[in-house]
Amino acid sequence: MQSLGQVFAHPQVGFPLLSLLVFLPMAGAILLAPLRNEVALRCCALTVAFIVFALSLLLPIFFQSGTSDMQFVEQVRWIPPIGASYHIGIDGISLWLVCLTTFLSFLVVLHAFYGVRKHVRAYLMTLLVLETTLLGVFIALDMLLFFLFWEVMLLPMYFLIKIWGGEKRDTAALKFVLYTLLGSVLMLVGLIVLYLNHREITLAQPFASSLSSGASFDYLDWLKTPFPMQTQIGVFLLLFFGFAFKVPMFPFHTWLPDAHVEAPTAGSVLLAGVLLKMGTYGFLRFSLPLLPLASELFAPWMLALAVASILYGALLALAQDDMKKLIAYSSISHLGFVILGIFSFNTKGLEGSLIQMVNHGISTSGLFFVVGFLYDRRHTRLIREYGGLSSRLPILATLYLLISLSSMALPGTNGFIGEFLILSGAALHDWRYAAIAMIGVFLGAAYLLWLFQRTMMGPLSHASNALLSDLHVGEIGVLGALLIMVFWVGLFPAPFLSRMEASTGFVAARMVSPATTRSVVEAAPAAP
Repeated sequence: MQSLGQVFAHPQVGFPLLSLLVFLPMAGAILLAPLRNEVALRCCALTVAFIVFALSLLLPIFFQSGTSDMQFVEQVRWIPPIGASYHIGIDGISLWLVCLTTFLSFLVVLHAFYGVRKHVRAYLMTLLVLETTLLGVFIALDMLLFFLFWEVMLLPMYFLIKIWGGEKRDTAALKFVLYTLLGSVLMLVGLIVLYLNHREITLAQPFASSLSSGASFDYLDWLKTPFPMQTQIGVFLLLFFGFAFKVPMFPFHTWLPDAHVEAPTAGSVLLAGVLLKMGTYGFLRFSLPLLPLASELFAPWMLALAVASILYGALLALAQDDMKKLIAYSSISHLGFVILGIFSFNTKGLEGSLIQMVNHGISTSGLFFVVGFLYDRRHTRLIREYGGLSSRLPILATLYLLISLSSMALPGTNGFIGEFLILSGAALHDWRYAAIAMIGVFLGAAYLLWLFQRTMMGPLSHASNALLSDLHVGEIGVLGALLIMVFWVGLFPAPFLSRMEASTGFVAARMVSPATTRSVVEAAPAAP
């Protein structure tokens, strides 16, 4: 008799939980189409988002720690002639990113329940479709399927910015799509090169079947393929542009501030909370395990770009007069820490990077929610328009301060766990990068405290601020849910780290023995 955990998680017996998670939001969006009553629309969308979030909690509950194998696996033949299949599953790397996506998607739908008045049905449908595409990126194990989810994600985010954005939304939406498409085209070329190399190497093996074409888009098959050094170098560079534009890393970041400033609150939350993690996830999931020699070769450049992103983003954040732009540049700095940990090539750095992806999604989403709440009341994001709000909005000021402390990595909050592990891993790899990155920690505290001081402290600076109302129950619920995660991860991180340990250890193991890997790779035949 199998346990309930085996029924859910076992690759062969599994209940199709992941498929349900991915396509239930899409089904919910279709269900909203014929509805005309706004109350029914909001209730239906909120119910669907909550069910998806509740179902995603089954993943960590039944996840089997201590193994790097994929779990909750589903696989169906899709396009057999080219070796493509509907193959999905999760491990310790994707587990918490899936949960983060469903959590933030529920919160943005909850915010939309009372905070959106324009094209309500289309807005809610767009959010649900976006949730489907984001989840698909993190669970796809077939590289063609992964790329389809990656590309389709552009459409709902484009419309979120284009229709519900600010005054310059047209330019921001177009810039977002063009930059991302440029990186995606190069990434697609890299995937095709790996596909063709895998086919040639597989057919050249002595055990290759004469009946097999050797073609496969399966990530797990590619993991077993010793790609030659020259292939790894070329593909690493191609994938680099796809992932670096999405992070975004310096100097590929210029689309991000515009997109954040013009996007509605939900767009900013999902953009910072989840979409940016697609790039760092790509480096961790694909670049390191598939291309270990090239990753080692380019590591000094990646670490240099990481610390440049940390310092550049932090310094530009200090120079902003728009709250959203400040938080956008802070994301560039924070995700520079994630890249730093990934290319440290050790378990501490990798675990720190992965948990920091989740931490950044929580804390930065909270900051964007705070800005959105203020914008709903004053219709301005300029820092100089605020001041002394703590006397008028004590609940908002208190919750905002706690989220800011999380973002600046105060001990006891989630941000401290991630940054401590990242800096520890970076110091083990090369202490100089860790030392430079520490400057970014102090700059982060400076711009976050500076923003809080100018908006919340002192006397009321404008008469309009005296008329503002404090947070209502729904807004308190949104920030309260985020703060629960801030202190849960910060004070009791073991449940999160234990479930990712085996998977990050697997990636680190592929990097710690480059001599062995190199001998295997150089002995493999190169594709013509």
